[in-house]
Amino acid sequence: MTQDDRGARPALSRRGVLAMGAAALATPMLSRRAFAAPTQLTMLAWYGHAEPDIVAEFEAENNVKFVPKYYTGGDNMLGLISQSPPGTFDVILSDAEYVQQLNAAGYIEALDPADYPFDEFFPEFQKFPGHWDGDTLYSVITRFGFLGVAYNTDALTKAQASTYDVFWDPALKGKVGHFDWHLPNLGQMSLLNGNASPYDIDGAAWDAVKEKTMTLRPQIGGFFDYGGTFSSLNNGQMLAFAGIGDWITGTLERNGAKVRSIIPEQGGLQFTESFSIGKGSSKAELAKKWIQYITSAKGQSKSAQMAAYPCLIPSQKGWEVLSAENPDEARRQGMVPGESNVMDLIRSGRIKYRQLPVQQSLEEWNDFWSDYKSA
Repeated sequence: MTQDDRGARPALSRRGVLAMGAAALATPMLSRRAFAAPTQLTMLAWYGHAEPDIVAEFEAENNVKFVPKYYTGGDNMLGLISQSPPGTFDVILSDAEYVQQLNAAGYIEALDPADYPFDEFFPEFQKFPGHWDGDTLYSVITRFGFLGVAYNTDALTKAQASTYDVFWDPALKGKVGHFDWHLPNLGQMSLLNGNASPYDIDGAAWDAVKEKTMTLRPQIGGFFDYGGTFSSLNNGQMLAFAGIGDWITGTLERNGAKVRSIIPEQGGLQFTESFSIGKGSSKAELAKKWIQYITSAKGQSKSAQMAAYPCLIPSQKGWEVLSAENPDEARRQGMVPGESNVMDLIRSGRIKYRQLPVQQSLEEWNDFWSDYKSA
């Protein structure tokens, strides 16, 4: 090959030049989008909701990058928002019982119900309590789960774990753990005391809940955050746990740990997670698009299988997709259409919604929890 051969560019025909120009004109937006920096979308949520297994597809399709701020517990969530300027968080994941507080404080935007696939949801979730103010929607339910007795299957049988009384078993002294949040734990103690509405109790019933809870204190081996709950159950440090359910044990069980959760004879609690759009967000349209994605049948199936912690989903269409994609997980969680499933638990009345205390202040419950921990 000569020097001219190496350095010369091949000649382009008129047809080639025209073809290249036409291609460039046909794809200007694609080219621009391919090299544009992703739009950042801030998310305030429990851990896992902005991780790749959940958001990667949406990010790729919309040239978005989620910037998460994770919290544990609704009180922590409220504190983070109150300390941040309006518009800091584009999308906010909250537990259902805190939506009314978010709305009252002016932290979230009103939503148009027609934007979301409520017709694909089970009837129980199409107008979920607390997510609406009259006919105005403020938050869209995305997932839920049940709280009962979590236990080590090598240490306890299913029958033994079928009552909250198991927490007082002398063989478990120092081996009972608490997820460190007052609402789920005290709600379970209220169920054990026979309160049909565990969070709507008078002064005498509240005193009885406190008294009963204090008798459990010698059994307790620790109060744990999200990560500590996982590790203490996984390594056998704790053999029974109050205040949690399959959202913790399901992840461990999927990875081979000998743990499980059960709804005991006294009943269980339901936690409910939902997305809102943060007040003052400059990216409200993109935030809406995210909520539409995660509440679609495809998004719902992803949410049910979240790597951080699995959950039940309110979408009937989502159940169908999950059963097709991962029938074992659909069956493990009890979300198989046409079979006995988790909706039967709700409809039988064995599950009560977790909520804020009605006849006492939230601070009163929180203060007692602090006293209990330090006892």
